[in-house]
Formats: sequence, C-alpha cells, structure tokens
Amino acid sequence: MFPVVVGLALATGLSGCALPSLTSGLSGGMFGGNSKNTAVKSVTEEQLLSAAKADFGSTGSVGSNVAHGCPRFVVWSPGNHATAFLDGRDGDALAVMHRGEITKTARECKIEPGRVTVKYGFSGRVLLGPAGQNARVTMPVKVFVHDGDRQRLSSEDLSIAVDVSVANPIGYFSVVRTVTFAIPQGTRPGEYEVLVGFDKPGVAGSAPPARKS
Repeated sequence: MFPVVVGLALATGLSGCALPSLTSGLSGGMFGGNSKNTAVKSVTEEQLLSAAKADFGSTGSVGSNVAHGCPRFVVWSPGNHATAFLDGRDGDALAVMHRGEITKTARECKIEPGRVTVKYGFSGRVLLGPAGQNARVTMPVKVFVHDGDRQRLSSEDLSIAVDVSVANPIGYFSVVRTVTFAIPQGTRPGEYEVLVGFDKPGVAGSAPPARKS
C-alpha cells in the first residue's frame, strides 16, 4: 500500500465547491528537468497537501515551472471529481454522502535512452455531504499512460482513504507515485501522457483506450 497523507479542516458545507479544469507541471528537483529556471524541490506528498489546503478556490499545478520535454500529467475529465449518493437517489443534492475532488497536480521526470520515468503527485479533498456520516471514506483512483496516438500503454488501480466527520467535514489527501515506460525510437517523451482520475461508474469507459495487440 502506498502512503497517503491526510489532513482535516473545518468547512461550511458542500455547496459552492468549484468543478476544476486541471493542469500539470513541475520542473527541476530530484529527477531534474532541463529548464534553465531555478530548480524547485522534488515532488512530495507534504508539498501537494499544503497546496491543496492553502487555496480552496483554485485548481492546477504545484510550482510555477513546467518540466519541458517530459510527458504531461493531467486529470482526465470527468474523473476530476466523484460524488457518492444514497442508494437509488443519484442526483439528489440532499442524498450526497461525500464528494471527492482532485485539485492539485505535479510531476517531474527522468529521461534515459529508450525509456522515461515520471514522478507524479496529486492531491485534493473529500467533502462530507448532507447524508454523510462520521467515517473513513475510501475512493478508488485509476492512473493511465498513453502514447501520442492516445493508445493506452498501462494502467494502475489506486485508492485514497480520508477521515471525515460532522465536526471535520473536509479531509485532505495527497499521493506521490512513479511510473516508468518505454519510449520507442522516433518518438519523444513529450508526446506521452500520464492521466489520473476517480474510478466511478461511467468514467472508466471514457478513459483512453487500451492498445490492441
């Protein structure tokens, strides 16, 4: 099981939460991009968690620099959020048990002959809904890698676990992982993408297709 950093903060409720349009990028650090800009620290769970807590209203990448030439790391829509309802009451605002949102991303990479390693991270929050109860909420997440033709090269199933309660209705999460994949001759690392999103009914089917053998 990979480590998940979780923090809690008071909030006023579920209403008014932004539905984000997400971006990615972080240069420098342990894996090191080739950017001439000042290097930033390596992607860490603490960094992403702090970013998720610090700015309730905005979404996007951690760090001001983009690691040029690296594969992109993006949150694919509509996997940037997931809402759990009471059975048989989908779409009913009063039946929302909890809602997960991915709000911040970061990535850096190490490019070697024939392959690339991407260190990526994402963070966000889980909000208790009107029908929610004190609980540890576990939400599944999928990560995909696809090439320049949008053919899926690999996928991984992850999950996040966050404690929420009436007293503390927002729980924060942060995850950092690495993935390594081959780069055939004649292709460039920047043509590839790593995508993350909540795994929920109707979402998996909109993910990048698997490569046909």
